[in-house]
Amino acid sequence: MFINKANLSTLFVAFKAAFAAGFAGVTPIYKDVALVVPSTTSTEEYGWLGLFPSMREWVGDRVVNGVLAHGYSIKNKSFELTIGVPREAIEDDQYGVFSPLFTDMGKVGAENPDKLVFGLIKNGASTLCYDGQYFFDTDHPVTAADGTVSSQANWDNNGGSGTAWYLLDTSRGIKPVIYQERKAPNFVAKDSETDDNVFSRKEYQYGIDSRCNVGFGLWQLAYGSRKALDETNLIAAYTAMTERLGDGGRPLGVKPTVLLVPPSLEWAARKLVNATTLANGADNVLKGVVEVKVSPFLA
Repeated sequence: MFINKANLSTLFVAFKAAFAAGFAGVTPIYKDVALVVPSTTSTEEYGWLGLFPSMREWVGDRVVNGVLAHGYSIKNKSFELTIGVPREAIEDDQYGVFSPLFTDMGKVGAENPDKLVFGLIKNGASTLCYDGQYFFDTDHPVTAADGTVSSQANWDNNGGSGTAWYLLDTSRGIKPVIYQERKAPNFVAKDSETDDNVFSRKEYQYGIDSRCNVGFGLWQLAYGSRKALDETNLIAAYTAMTERLGDGGRPLGVKPTVLLVPPSLEWAARKLVNATTLANGADNVLKGVVEVKVSPFLA
């Protein structure tokens, strides 16, 4: 290929099309478990986390539910992926061998939100949330109606050291996880003859960049366990979530909707909640109780 502005423009369009094809070929699932928040600044504040409103009988004046200032914020981070194409590859019409790389670039860009969201969940037992405790923990503080403070757990590691699995309630406006997006992946190029990479290193560079980050929403909407994924332990986790009380001793009405697992537990999870009958012929009481979601980023 003779290198000129028109041919480089054509090459850019071809590489961008390969990127777009790879991006479109991915169906991420982070939106199934995370609240997606458009971001307009470098850091977003989530001081309202912890407010779990409920209706009351209107007697006298309205009671205003104040938003507690928990001081929880999520700062956007920058992400990038860049591919360099040697000038000789373009001159010798070998640029076609790079197209699969740009298709894979699109795939990686589309998967990044999943990587961040499920990577955060995987590390939830060692990552703080809005109340100052680890997201998956055994001592989240909850204030009773009489003002006493007790601890609630959403993490069951007692006697369990196996692969972690998670129950989530994703039915509410607020979710267990927050995905914050400041800038979606954008395909750009440095292919001018005067760019340093071209002039000094004979290399045309193409890349994507984005700005985003993740953080935890409400711990009350999640439960993690390292015990065996079986009927007894799933029922125990499900029951613990549905019986959960909030500040003031009021029921929160939590109802798990998703059983989230890594690939190693996929078939055990599907058998547990999809089978009509058990091995002994009895009805499976867990059939359809939750939807199974599988993420390789939990492995």
